Amino acid sequence: MKNPFKRQTPVAPEYTEYGSLSKKENRERVPPGQRLARRWPVLSAEATPKFDGVNWDVSVEGLVENPVTWSWKEFKELTKVSQVNDLHCVTTWSLLDQKFAGVSFKYIIDLVKPKPEAKYVTFEAKSGYTTALPLAEGYLLENDVLLAYEHEGTPLEPDHGGPLRSLVPQLYLWKSVKWLQKIIFTEEWERGYWEVRGYHQRGDPWLSERYSSQERVSRRK
Repeated sequence: MKNPFKRQTPVAPEYTEYGSLSKKENRERVPPGQRLARRWPVLSAEATPKFDGVNWDVSVEGLVENPVTWSWKEFKELTKVSQVNDLHCVTTWSLLDQKFAGVSFKYIIDLVKPKPEAKYVTFEAKSGYTTALPLAEGYLLENDVLLAYEHEGTPLEPDHGGPLRSLVPQLYLWKSVKWLQKIIFTEEWERGYWEVRGYHQRGDPWLSERYSSQERVSRRK
């Protein structure tokens, strides 16, 4: 049977051709078209994988000076940070003031040292499900991008992406990968599982960037 989560190969234009992100100073707490949820809904494109508490490797590869694979024990020994974030799902719910803990993505960047040609990062789940984002300000170089393994002081529940998920709170939640196992630094912006199925390549909730039909890429001559 064909694996629907096998890594996709199509690429998108350079992120600079998509225009500017929404300005932080103009953002309302809840983006347009969103409603507040009382609890965190469970929405997944795949079945929740099993985790025995021990066997879960995390690897970083691609265009980096120091590729690495950590065992789950080794990953949990990396410097831990805590933060509070709001979540915004493309299905129109938002959840405010959620407490997470894990490893800062900036810390990972410092460890692996991306090569100059590395412009994007693809996050890959255990199944092969992917999404990708620019290695740039406003995206993955923001201070609150996290590899999260705790939520509200307890291990992140499997249905919400535990043991590990990426968290990019300034974008719609599908741009944060559940059940994360692989991080790949690339030269091109790969389209992931939902992006090749009609979702927007970027997903800024304050610009309501839900569908690829909304993409207005400026083609440079």
